[in-house]
Amino acid sequence: MKIIMLGAPGAGKGTQAKKIAQKYGIPHISTGDIFRANIKNNTELGKKAKTYMDKGLLVPDELTVDLVIDRVGQEDCKNGYILDGFPRTIPQAESLDAALEKMGEKVDFAVNVEVPDENIVNRMSGRRACVGCGATYHIKYNAPKTEGICDVCGEKLILRDDDQPETVLKRLGVYHDQTQPLIDYYAKAGVLKEVDGTVDMEDVFQAIVSVLGE
Repeated sequence: MKIIMLGAPGAGKGTQAKKIAQKYGIPHISTGDIFRANIKNNTELGKKAKTYMDKGLLVPDELTVDLVIDRVGQEDCKNGYILDGFPRTIPQAESLDAALEKMGEKVDFAVNVEVPDENIVNRMSGRRACVGCGATYHIKYNAPKTEGICDVCGEKLILRDDDQPETVLKRLGVYHDQTQPLIDYYAKAGVLKEVDGTVDMEDVFQAIVSVLGE
């Protein structure tokens, strides 16, 4: 079972991807993890990716697809995998499909976790991070015992720049421009499944399981 997770930043798709990977015994693959593993292991693809990352540039689509295809061709992916954070654009999706076709494979499901922008802004602006140990909290869903203080190490909690409402809105703008078209792309391919991401995390997971099957 080859699954792609779709959804806006803060929709909770990463959390769901991990739960799906655990339930079905398939690897959870994020492009960030792939980049780090290849750079750490000093592979040829990793060296190429590092030259872009060191300059603060985005890794080109062609190289990103090569890295992903290399990863999904490994032994632990033979029964399937879940891609989280890739593809992000139509050209990436087309390149991935072409590469999979050569391997005699295809995407089975593209799961879109739907959450309105307003909910995402509220959700992310409620996040707090510890300046000491990096533990994360949410003022509504996972509040610390003492307001503004980390339960783990006692350091103060802050609202990260990434979670400021204006930053979140900018990220959502980029998502709608670049990634939203993927929803139509996978709908046309007949593999898109949509779930309501505004409900409780466990309910979202159960909705995904009912789509994928036991």
